[in-house]
Amino acid sequence: MIINQYYLECLSHASYLVGDEASGTAVVIDPRRDVAEYLADADRLGLRITHVINTHLHADFLSGHLELAAATGAEMVFGKAAPVEFAALLVADGTWIDMGHVRLQVLETPGHTPESICITAYDGPDATEPECVFTGDTLFIGDVGRPDLLASVGVTADELGRMLYHSLHDKLIPLADDVKVYPAHGAGSACGKNLSTETMSTMREQRALNYALQPMSEDDFVAIVTDGQPAAPPYFVFDAITNRKDRALFDEQADLRSMTLAELDESIAAGAVLIDTRQAADFAAGHLIGSVNVGLDGRFAEYAGSVVEPHSQIVLVCEEGAEREAVTRLARIGFDNVIGHLEQPHQVMAENPERTEHASRLTADQLRDILRSTPDIQLVDIRNPGELSVGVIDPAKTLPLGSLMRQLDELDPARPTVVYCAGGYRSSAGASLLRTHGFEDVSDLLGGYAAWEALAG
Repeated sequence: MIINQYYLECLSHASYLVGDEASGTAVVIDPRRDVAEYLADADRLGLRITHVINTHLHADFLSGHLELAAATGAEMVFGKAAPVEFAALLVADGTWIDMGHVRLQVLETPGHTPESICITAYDGPDATEPECVFTGDTLFIGDVGRPDLLASVGVTADELGRMLYHSLHDKLIPLADDVKVYPAHGAGSACGKNLSTETMSTMREQRALNYALQPMSEDDFVAIVTDGQPAAPPYFVFDAITNRKDRALFDEQADLRSMTLAELDESIAAGAVLIDTRQAADFAAGHLIGSVNVGLDGRFAEYAGSVVEPHSQIVLVCEEGAEREAVTRLARIGFDNVIGHLEQPHQVMAENPERTEHASRLTADQLRDILRSTPDIQLVDIRNPGELSVGVIDPAKTLPLGSLMRQLDELDPARPTVVYCAGGYRSSAGASLLRTHGFEDVSDLLGGYAAWEALAG
């Protein structure tokens, strides 16, 4: 049995190619939309992709099932409760997918979503115990899938939490100690709160170390897995709904339109959003007025999806040569409306200084002085709830970046404002978002709360 894991650090997303050398067939589990790597590996290994399996209707990215099916003719597979609007094989608990030497069996594991499934893989026709289990968002390394996402419209977090408790205790915890665990996400994903940096484990390790698998009552389990979850970015609902639809395919080689400043202005006047993907320090040194900074060097797609509405038209400002990477990352969350990128942005800004501005970034020392001298300062902490346990800078208002766009009315645009996060990446995005909404005196904290804590210590 061949198992290839494909891990995207920028989305903390793991997908898998499972191959049967004897039959020359393969399945892909929880694929991303840019599918060229799966196709290339299958071709290199002499495998034909016959099935594309989604463990559930993902909320944090747009799955590549349609792209892979179009490229290979593979059958798309979902749990029987998935309300998909295209032809697919809907599978129930116990269903087998026989690849030849390798056999896969479906486990219905509702909880993260009602339609969630896990896939056990048996290496050999006579194998009585699975070699591994692909757990999707049901079981992570160190955590379990959160049951409170809005993707599960019409089902409460309490109901899903109880489903998850029984899925874990009835289907996964009984698996043998040496069964390998391959989840769909790792550390940093907003689909859980305590995910490990490890991308695979065993059931023995998870029973021993995973807080959510420790002995506890059903009520205690629901309370602990719903507490302290990160704010879900606004695009999660959009992706969960789009993943059930028959939508346009992503073309990885599509031409990218380069735009003059005049063409950019015309697009912005028509309602497009301007995203500057450069690093925060470069953005602060000079950027086009009205742009939002989401650095391509970090969790670009997730945070772009936190500060831009899903259907918005987007114009990019990138370091030259980085445009296709930015477009691909946005496509991974279904943001397909990139209408162009500014041609030669550094030259354009140098030739049009009246169109640019600097961004204020404060050191921890400077912020301490300002807090002492400016009583009207508006301090905004955009970290997630689980990050606040290490401390908060008094008198900060806590508004996670994932919900900031929806809660701007809770802030006063007339007051001097300082935004901070954990390390300084998200704060540039949050501060630039405020500027585009009329906040005139906005700074962010260099180094984030870590810098402040170091100063205090």
